[in-house]
Amino acid sequence: MAQAFYREAIRDALAEEMRRDPRVFVMGEDVAIYGGAYSATKGLMEEFGEDRVRDTAISEAAIAGAAVGAAMAGMRPVAEIMYFDFMTIAMDQFVNQGGKNRYMFGGKTTVPMVLRTEGGAGRCIAAQHSQSLEAWFTHAPGVFVVAPATPADAKGLLKTCIRDDNPILFIEHKMLYGVKGEIPDGEHLVPLGKAAIRQEGSDLTIISYSRMANTCAEVGKKLAADGISAEVIDLRSLKPLDTRTILESVRKTGRVLLVSEACSNTNFVCEIAMRINEHAFDYLDAPIVRVCAADVPVPMSPTLEDAAIPNPDRIMEAARKLAKGEV
Repeated sequence: MAQAFYREAIRDALAEEMRRDPRVFVMGEDVAIYGGAYSATKGLMEEFGEDRVRDTAISEAAIAGAAVGAAMAGMRPVAEIMYFDFMTIAMDQFVNQGGKNRYMFGGKTTVPMVLRTEGGAGRCIAAQHSQSLEAWFTHAPGVFVVAPATPADAKGLLKTCIRDDNPILFIEHKMLYGVKGEIPDGEHLVPLGKAAIRQEGSDLTIISYSRMANTCAEVGKKLAADGISAEVIDLRSLKPLDTRTILESVRKTGRVLLVSEACSNTNFVCEIAMRINEHAFDYLDAPIVRVCAADVPVPMSPTLEDAAIPNPDRIMEAARKLAKGEV
């Protein structure tokens, strides 16, 4: 396997799909000449030209709307919204036009598009550039949502999403671009709706996604050193969701810890808790526990930002209490 940074995995996935399918093109703010805010599209314009790697105006609604229209017309656009927070401006085009299109036209049209965006905290860029809004979009019928945590999953999922016939929100955590990992050689695809078990265990199940999945994997190793066997699940795909893997793990461990960087109120993990409650309640030996961000705008201060979002110490403390029956 080759080693690559997360940003390189994204770029390689785009390049491979553009070489494979002439209908695939990239568009967004600063994706061409500059190579993307986090260098994830660097070098693409040089290979594919300005027609297939297009800088756009600073208008998220226009970017999303143009992508929907291009997809309806037979293209396969991969559009970028520079920060997840700005998806609020693109939401009508993506959710109402893209997501509902197939239903409203009786299945006569498809919208094969990917909307890439960068979410999450960690860079101290405050309240309007650090949010995790995935729950808003998993709520919307007609769109898929993925959030890969590793370079291999970023590449494999992006390639899969580009080939899919549905509008898909592809969330890249801004703190993952510099993460390096192994990527399988040759054609590498990761299926939608299939979680990854990062560590097997029997005492409790820890479920997360995106950057927090990596944090939970590290916590899982430390728990093992303390004699606590934690099963760590990286969801990868939020919608479609791999409910089967979740329930099988819960039935094995009887204890569940949910971790997310989004605000705790109506967090996406609340949906996971409800599915467990509906389908595996009799297997639970303790209440479901969640570790999420505080219900406050993401602070700019490094100290306050770290206090507002989940960190390894908070996750470790919650996991130990849950495993020891102190919840």
